[in-house]
Amino acid sequence: MARFAGRVATGLCEVSHDPAVLDGSGFWAVVADFEGRITCARFSDIRTEETVPYSAASGWLGPDRSAWSSSLDRDAYTAGVRRIREHIAAGEVYQANLCRVLSAPLPDPARSDVDALTARLARGNPAPYAGTVRLPDHGVEVATASPELFLHRDGDVVRSGPIKGTGRTEADLLEKDWAENVMIVDLVRNDLGRVCRTGSVTVPDLCAVEKHPGLVHLVSMVEGRLRPDAGWPALFDATFPPGSVTGAPKSSALRIIDALETAPRGPYCGAVGWVDADRGLGELAVGIRTFWVDRSDPAAPVARFGTGAGITWGSDPDGEWDETELKASRLLAVASEPGH
Repeated sequence: MARFAGRVATGLCEVSHDPAVLDGSGFWAVVADFEGRITCARFSDIRTEETVPYSAASGWLGPDRSAWSSSLDRDAYTAGVRRIREHIAAGEVYQANLCRVLSAPLPDPARSDVDALTARLARGNPAPYAGTVRLPDHGVEVATASPELFLHRDGDVVRSGPIKGTGRTEADLLEKDWAENVMIVDLVRNDLGRVCRTGSVTVPDLCAVEKHPGLVHLVSMVEGRLRPDAGWPALFDATFPPGSVTGAPKSSALRIIDALETAPRGPYCGAVGWVDADRGLGELAVGIRTFWVDRSDPAAPVARFGTGAGITWGSDPDGEWDETELKASRLLAVASEPGH
């Protein structure tokens, strides 16, 4: 099943790893791992359900808050920030996102329904691109409370809403946050320019302050009109992985990320959302504020969650670690709260 934008999709018809299917017909749920694996699931039955019933939340029993471990501890993460600053000083990159993956064993496999976790998130951390994709037979169980738009498509109009800059309040935002946002907006403009009509790419909003539960973000919007020959495969090729969670230049940032991070990001920093191919509509979020269940060991399912920060020359290593803690704290509290 899948849950997005006030709709619940059931009746699984097919699963494909080829994004070309999104240019066909039907309603699809989409999960793209940061490493590039795309899962598209077509459903036959779509019903309207404006809110997630909180009664469903009892289907999730999260780990104890103390059970979460990180792929990078504080020392390793701050060392990574310093290493990125060395790459910046050498002129190899302007900005790179450094992330870590948190993991914890689930205490009760019978109460590990990611849609029940979505119900908890909807109450404790509402988000504009919240949703569920639950395909256990295909290794995809994702609950997201993402605040960030990766791609919205309506016919030939495509938009992306990168977030760069996070603080508890607007007063916490630093000069480097504004500079970082503008830098990533330029990257997203270039990405969309690869598949959009010449001259059609614009920036309707630059560095708007958005308030979310427990923090604020700087958010921009980039928009363009797709060329007639550009479908979903070309759009993914041009824009994935999202610029806001990689860095600039993207190719250099990806090399640095691969060298410094010790765990695959999976759906975290990938894309999660839906496509209504019949209506030419689609909305994919950047897979941040996102949990997923790993059942590679069926007897010991593990919950995972990612958090990270954009590193620039102006970054303070301890401050960037604190930002990753801020981004994770509220979500982990919701996922780890006692069951009912």
